[in-house]
Amino acid sequence: MMSPPEFLPRPDGAALAYRRVAGTPPGIVFLAGLRSDMTGTKADYLDAYCRERGRAYVRFDYFGHGASSGDFLDGTVGRWAADAIAVLDQLTEGPQILVGSSLGGWIMLLAALARRDRIHALVGIAAAPDATEDLLLPRLDAAQRHELFTSGSVTLPSEYDPAGYTYRLGLIEDGRRHLVMRAPIALDCPVRLVHGLRDASVPWQTSLRLAERLTGDDATLTLVKDGDHRLSRPPDLERLAAILDALVGV
Repeated sequence: MMSPPEFLPRPDGAALAYRRVAGTPPGIVFLAGLRSDMTGTKADYLDAYCRERGRAYVRFDYFGHGASSGDFLDGTVGRWAADAIAVLDQLTEGPQILVGSSLGGWIMLLAALARRDRIHALVGIAAAPDATEDLLLPRLDAAQRHELFTSGSVTLPSEYDPAGYTYRLGLIEDGRRHLVMRAPIALDCPVRLVHGLRDASVPWQTSLRLAERLTGDDATLTLVKDGDHRLSRPPDLERLAAILDALVGV
């Protein structure tokens, strides 16, 4: 049975649930996707990967996600990025590899830009930078846009929840203050991006555009022909392990 998570207090009284594995640097920090948490397949796999290799590892739940406090509807990209930076500052030591899945790929970039000196490398799995502006808003028809901008929220169908997902206008407005794909992204660390060609949630072209915007030359994009958005099948996880092994020189 998995032990209960520990909690990192935040200045506003919130608490972030996390689990940590002691080990050698560079450590690995996993950043989950929107409405995902640290109990997912990739997060669990990385826990086992790090334990087997004696590598430091931290996984956590953003504000309003999983076992952390707060209401998801009160969350924003800026707040979740601040959560990731707090985890870096208070729960890790030395260089870190950030592994960001979906929206976690956006959070990964924001955290790396804020703490460049702490980043050994970045790994984006179906990364979704600027998702609120480039993916969420274009999904809305005229009626849904009217509902969002007049009532302040809108509920959209989701393959992951029969009740759908509700989004608040504040999430969109905050997202606009944290866009990263409108200009060169000043990161020179190694970056490895993986994206499935059958991803129905985030187009694979998003990762291509991200690679183009990075200022550093050490960036690669792997396209998985039969890969979906989750990229959590055994071959996908083995690919992730191989990427991490190469980044740490195993």
